[in-house]
Amino acid sequence: MKVTIVHVHVKPECVDAFIRATEHNHLNSILESGNLRFDILQDPFDLTHFVLYEAYDTEESSAAHKLTSHYLEWRDQVAEMMSTPRQGIPMKGLFPSV
Repeated sequence: MKVTIVHVHVKPECVDAFIRATEHNHLNSILESGNLRFDILQDPFDLTHFVLYEAYDTEESSAAHKLTSHYLEWRDQVAEMMSTPRQGIPMKGLFPSV
């Protein structure tokens, strides 16, 4: 299982727009072949900090996500909303096993 944990810090004035754009990406991502989870989390103590938990069955499925129109649209739409560049941390999922 290929997991990526993405930390995103958003400008305060962009939080609502970021959530809307990210919901659209989420709803389409969970329909992708090979997608196991695509969770969007917001830090309750820092409402400008988001974590995206993306789990795919294979490295190839994860890479294919980056080529989808909804991901490319999201990437371009939220780029100026971020206060710092997003940080994706690749992880190897152990449990549950796929």
